Parts: sequence; C-alpha cells; structure tokens
Amino acid sequence: MHFLAPLAFLFAASIPVVIVFYLLKRKRVVKLVSSTLLWRKYLAETQASAPFQKLRKNWLLILQIILLALVVFALARPYFATKAKPAQLRVVILDASASMQATDETPSRFEKARAEALKWVDGLAGNDQMVVLQAGANTEVKQSATTEKAALRRAFQACVCSDGPTRLVPALKMAESLVRDLDPRTNPEIHLFSDGAVPELNEFENKALPLVFHRVGKDANNVGITALDARSNPEDARQRAIYASIANFSTNSQQTEVELLFDDRLLETRSITIAATETSPQVFLAAQPRDGVFTVRLTAKDDLAVDNQASIVSLLPKPVKALLVSRGNRLLERALRAVPNVELAVATDLTDPATGFDFVVLDGVTPTVWPGGNVLAIHVVNTNWVQGVTQVESPPIVDWKSAHPLLRYAGFDNVQVMQSLSAKTPTWATSLVEAPQAPLMFAGELGRQRIIWIGFDTLESNWPLRVSYPIFVANAVEWLNPANARSGQLLVKAGDPFRLALTEPAASAQVTLPGGAAKSLTLDPSASELVFGDTLKQGTYKVRLGTNDTVFCVNLLDAAESNIKPHEAVELGKYTKVTATTKHRANMELWRTIAAIGLLVLLFEWWYYHRRTV
Repeated sequence: MHFLAPLAFLFAASIPVVIVFYLLKRKRVVKLVSSTLLWRKYLAETQASAPFQKLRKNWLLILQIILLALVVFALARPYFATKAKPAQLRVVILDASASMQATDETPSRFEKARAEALKWVDGLAGNDQMVVLQAGANTEVKQSATTEKAALRRAFQACVCSDGPTRLVPALKMAESLVRDLDPRTNPEIHLFSDGAVPELNEFENKALPLVFHRVGKDANNVGITALDARSNPEDARQRAIYASIANFSTNSQQTEVELLFDDRLLETRSITIAATETSPQVFLAAQPRDGVFTVRLTAKDDLAVDNQASIVSLLPKPVKALLVSRGNRLLERALRAVPNVELAVATDLTDPATGFDFVVLDGVTPTVWPGGNVLAIHVVNTNWVQGVTQVESPPIVDWKSAHPLLRYAGFDNVQVMQSLSAKTPTWATSLVEAPQAPLMFAGELGRQRIIWIGFDTLESNWPLRVSYPIFVANAVEWLNPANARSGQLLVKAGDPFRLALTEPAASAQVTLPGGAAKSLTLDPSASELVFGDTLKQGTYKVRLGTNDTVFCVNLLDAAESNIKPHEAVELGKYTKVTATTKHRANMELWRTIAAIGLLVLLFEWWYYHRRTV
C-alpha cells in the first residue's frame, strides 16, 4: 500500500487531545438542597481535589478515536498499485458517437465508458497529467493537460453523446500530436473508450501509437435504417417513390413494423421480417400534394433507437430547362427528351453563360463562352478544370463506382471506347469510370457549379447501344438539376454543417431544433451563405430567414454506425491492430471506502450515545 499525501499523518496528533478531554473532570455546579441524604454516594466525586481523573473504559472514546484515525487515514490517500504503469500524460478519448447510445450496457455504453474513464481520473498519481477529448461527429477538447482531478471530472460530466457517426481520425491525430514529442520513458498513453465501431485507421499504421483500447458493449441487437431517398415514380409522375434500406445487424431474424409518414401523418404501415445480418430494401409509393417531409419509422425494440427513424425533405418536381450544344448527336438528344419534366433546347454553339437554363450539355463542342451553371461536358475540356490532358487509344474500362448517384443502375460491362481524352482527377472531383491510364469520367462541384466530365465521344463507343446509357442520362439530369441539388442540401448527416445560400443580405436568422428549442443566429451582412453547425441530434430543423422558412432533416443513415457489434480490436491499417485491453486503472485510491466506513462509525457512535443516555 502507498500514500499520495503521507504528511496527513501529522493530523494523528489530534488523537491525544480527544483522550485528554476524557481525563478532565467535569466542573460541578453548586446547588443548595434541603438534605444530602440521597446524595451521599456522590460526595466523593464532589470533594475531588485533582483536575484529572482516572481514565475509564468508555466506548464513546474508543469510537471517536477510531473515527479520527479513519479521517487521518483517508486524508493520507492510500492506494494500491495495479498493473497499469505510471504515465506522465494520459490522453483519454471518449467515443460520443451514435452507437455509444446502445442500451446493452446499463444505462448505456456511453455512460459505462464515462464511468470507466472517471476511474482513471481517480488513479492519477503525483504529477501525472490527463487530457480529455470527446470524439463524435466532431472532436472537442473538453480539458487540456492538467493534474486537477476536479476539473477532469467536470470535463467528463460535460461530455454529451451525439447522433452522428464515429470520426476518430481527428481525435487520434490530436492525441498523437500531444504524445509525439514526449520522452518514451515517461510512458505517455492514449486511452480510447469505445465500442470499436470505427472504420480502419490506415494512416496510423506506422506511427506506433501508444494506444490502449477499452472496449464497451456486449451485444449486436439492432435493426436500423441505413439509406433513404425520395424520387418521382418513373411509372406515374404524380406519385413519389420513397426508397428505404433497412438492415438487421442481429444474429437472429427480426420482425418489425415499417411506417411511412408525410408531415407526421401516417400513410402506410407494413410488417417485414429480416433475416440475420441481411438488408431489406423497401419502396413506398405515395401521392404528394405539396412540398413536405417523408418519414420512415421502425417499431422494433432493439438496443439502438437513433436509427429507427429517418426523414427526408421532398420537393415537388419542376420542369428542368436544359440546353444541348451539339453538332447532331441524335441518340443523346433522344435520351434527354425521354427524361420526364425536361424542356430541351438545342444549339450548335454557345456564346453566352446560358443563365436561363438549369444545366448545359456540351457534346464535343468547345463553347465561345463557358456556361456559368451546371455542365455535362462530353469530349471537351476546360483547362481551368483539369491540367495535363492527353489522348488515349482504345482504353479498357477496368472499374466504375456503381455506388455514386450518377452510376446508379448504370454499369459499364462490355462498353468499348475507340479513343478518349485523359486527365488526372482534379481535387474537387471524384473519379467515376477508370481506365489503366487515367479516369475516363469524373464529377464534382467546383465552387457552386456541378460538373460531369466524360473524356470520350459517346458516338465513338458502343455505350449508346447499352441500356445503361439512358439510365446514366436520367441520373445526370437529376444530379445536375439545381432543384435536386438543393434537395440534397436539405438532407444532412448528423454532425455535418447545414449550408443555405443567401439570395439577399440578412442580419439574423432563427433555427428551431427538433425538440422545439430555438436558436438565434447573427449573420454578417456581406455573407453569401448561412452555416449552421449544431446538427448533433437527429430530426427535423426549421430555419426562418426573414419571411422565408426552410426545412432540413438530420439523420444517422450510416450502416457502419448501426452495426453495434462490439469489436475486439481497433484496426490501424492492414497489418496493425490494437486489441481491447484488460488493463486495470493505476493507483486505485481507497479514501472513498475509508470515508464511508468513517460515516458508519459516526452513525454508530450517535446511536450508542443516545441509547446510553435514555
């Protein structure tokens, strides 16, 4: 046993003071009585001449000495050293992501992790310091390096679990920067309290992080909504099709009711059964009389509630004005006209920015003036977009990103290209179709302009003869449509900022949160957009800007986060992992236990004193 404050034993000098009080005689008060006949046996006490008396056996004295000894012992802060090594600095990362709300631990994984982390605060010894980081959708420094345990406890109590996904990379980068330059002999450590539901952390594979992983969580009983989308019904333009992907991450088959609501009004309920570890796609068809919010809700009783509901803002479709600049590509023109709600104009050149159109398609024509809006550029390139353009002969297509909205249901099997322009993917874009030399197609957003670039002439390939060609054109129209782009901005992942372009200067705005609370925002008169970052909770938000109201929805929609199965290790790349530790907290203090015993002794003394005097 060791002591953090051995000087507290000096307070043991107060024990003889208590004994002296029991040696002193009580001072008698003189009273006149008519007779002393009944008081003779007490005369000896009243005639004593010495100020002290013989110390007698007294249980009250013994209890008080025991109580005082316990107080001194507690002030000395005894502790037992355990397996953990002393560390000059401990950086504690508390996972505050959505999966930590799972209730397989009592009352939740987050509360269990916080309780375990607080035990390590009690174990700080000497000049050891601790840093508290909260890692959720964003990383927050709750407490900088300090030895003050009260401040560390307050920091942990201030941590709040969010509805967002786990983003551990920023937290580990910050922790790594704090321990990087410390002397290894001081044993700096990074302690992660999490369920391990994090993506692989490849960039830390060769950094030798002194990471200690404390795993929380027991089960994987969860059914959640992992994807949600609303589109026009391709068979009936008067209806909306709501696509939902519902996954069962449990080891047993699960049955649940799926409810569809529009502006909180129940439209449809269906019962589904999902096999273990399987996903069930669901499609609802509903009439939509006005712009509003569709909500999909599950009634399953599982360990994670935050992914049992998801909402999406659905705007009524409006006519899309498109301009095709081409020298006679009839197949492309026909594919564009086949898309519902497209009002197509055709030209052979472009001499102005085409501000009256929602998007422009450039088919092998270099315009005199490049359009200022969204663009689909086919076999033509703007040198302000890319650099180092070259010509490639007969490039084979080796890969394509089928998960991207532009390539949904549009594969490139057996598509052959005679020749193509080739350029390195710019930083603002994502490569969609790959050849061994370079990408043949990429898309992204440059400023506020959405751009799709296709390096090859579609008429010099067999792609227009494939079913994926009209599907791609329909996807491109939807992706380039500014109205749909605005709809995408109204669906926000928890923890990500919401951005709203300002059409005119504004001084203030008000945001109503899902719980009904309102927040006022002060805007810079010169600002071009409103940015709201407090999106940590799932639900529907309303922004009032002047006389205009804008509704946006915040959801989890993350399959990795909904898979709440606790991980045995955190992967730091392909060949490195940190296994969950069984390490105990160091220097476990006993003063709380001693104080509790002292309280029991005090209560017993009080009971004994009153029992004796009755």
